[in-house]
Amino acid sequence: MGSGSRNLLCKSSSSALLFLAPSFTSAQLRFNSFTPSKLRRMATQPSSSPSSLTTNDTASPSPSPSPSSTIDFLSLCHRLKTTKRAGWVKRGIKGPESISDHMYRMGLMALIAPDIPGIDRDKCIKMAIVHDIAEAIVGDITPSDGVPKAEKSRKEREALEHMCKLLGAESRAKEMSELWNEYEENSTPEAKIVKDFDKVEMILQALEYENEQGKDLEEFFQSTAGKFQTEVGKAWALEIASRRRKER
Repeated sequence: MGSGSRNLLCKSSSSALLFLAPSFTSAQLRFNSFTPSKLRRMATQPSSSPSSLTTNDTASPSPSPSPSSTIDFLSLCHRLKTTKRAGWVKRGIKGPESISDHMYRMGLMALIAPDIPGIDRDKCIKMAIVHDIAEAIVGDITPSDGVPKAEKSRKEREALEHMCKLLGAESRAKEMSELWNEYEENSTPEAKIVKDFDKVEMILQALEYENEQGKDLEEFFQSTAGKFQTEVGKAWALEIASRRRKER
């Protein structure tokens, strides 16, 4: 997409935004509120909603999640609010952002981004909110953890599947699974934009921590250099870099 085509013309989607909640059993990442055994019980408890992730186009629309499965799901997603982003923790940042903080500002980026013909803005917003949702179970796995990319993806996919089962609502779970997979595989124009937002949010946060806490976080800027895929991502990254040069 060229720099002149800044028209994020987006189709609206009537599907509701929901997040997931799995039963993951990592030896490294244990959560007091949701143990693997408890999550397995939650995911297998009968629900008034279907648990399948597939839809039948000829059938009636699937029901919304039951109140019980909804609250179970949202309670698990609370972990996104309390789990701090590991990259900042490892560098001694005081009061680092949570996973939820990160995804929220990405959602705002998708909301206010310029229009681009053919891009579904609503889908970008949903994808931003969903893309790290499996971290409610597996935590924020970073490159410094030494976990191979394929293994990280496998763990997160397994967590996502459990979360979808816990939610129970067929169409909602299917939508979240599809959004997560699109992002993970970088397979659509929306995924490419949201991946750029992920990097933009990180370097903007790095700049803010540098200014507020006197840290040198050059490695975060180096790790994203030359990796932006879209014009909007490149433009925002250049603006952040320009401000950083003026403030140093």
